[in-house]
Amino acid sequence: MRQRDLIPFFVMAFLIAWGILALYMFASETMVQLFGSLTGEHPLFYLAVYAPAIAALTLVLYRHGIDGTRRFLSRLLLWRVSIQWYVLLIVAVPVVFYAAALVKEGAYDTLFPFPSVLTYLLALLLMAIKGPIEEIGWRGLALPLLQRSMAPIWAALLLGVIWAVWHLPAFLLSGTPQSAWSLTPFFVGTVALSVIVTPLFNSSRGSILLPAFFHLQLINPLWPDAQPYDTWLFVVVAAIVVWLNRDAMFSLQGAITDVLPK
Repeated sequence: MRQRDLIPFFVMAFLIAWGILALYMFASETMVQLFGSLTGEHPLFYLAVYAPAIAALTLVLYRHGIDGTRRFLSRLLLWRVSIQWYVLLIVAVPVVFYAAALVKEGAYDTLFPFPSVLTYLLALLLMAIKGPIEEIGWRGLALPLLQRSMAPIWAALLLGVIWAVWHLPAFLLSGTPQSAWSLTPFFVGTVALSVIVTPLFNSSRGSILLPAFFHLQLINPLWPDAQPYDTWLFVVVAAIVVWLNRDAMFSLQGAITDVLPK
């Protein structure tokens, strides 16, 4: 893959997602008549969410064929990383949500907002096949290509801004999950999350699996709704992660730049 492949990647990722949401904004009556109202569980919403993955897979297939695509997807099997990162993924993320919920009134109305364990597992499954798929594009292709010319901290910040902007139309359209969220905390939080996941990505030799798991933890329906206070705590976590990984974050040495593992 070449660094200039970032241009068609971002164009496709934005065109698919923004195109679907724009149709619902500017031709809403026609779209509702043809496909029904757009919700977070609508197939077209899933298609919009899958846009970064579709763009990445299309480019990898075009450049490297079936074998290259297989090698690219083998990064979904990379899971080895230091125990500290698993502590962050499994312990620190829910701690942020529960700590932030202490500040938000009503966030602790119930610790288990589901009628049964099966209902929760179904909700978790639906989340697992939605947001985490984005990471095939964002961390699978975009981040390693960006790190070819800039240190991880700058790649993380730039990709975080692009990632946040990509979500913007969803805030303007009723029926999407983002329509009920505050824009500024989401934007800042997305950049912070991009910073947190970047050293995890590099430490895991370019794993797509672990960033996807991190993404799933962020949208795990079990955690309390602590917006926007959880955002500010994740900014603090991002600052700590950068400090602890400062040598690697400000140097190209150790940055993963290969889209296809050697």
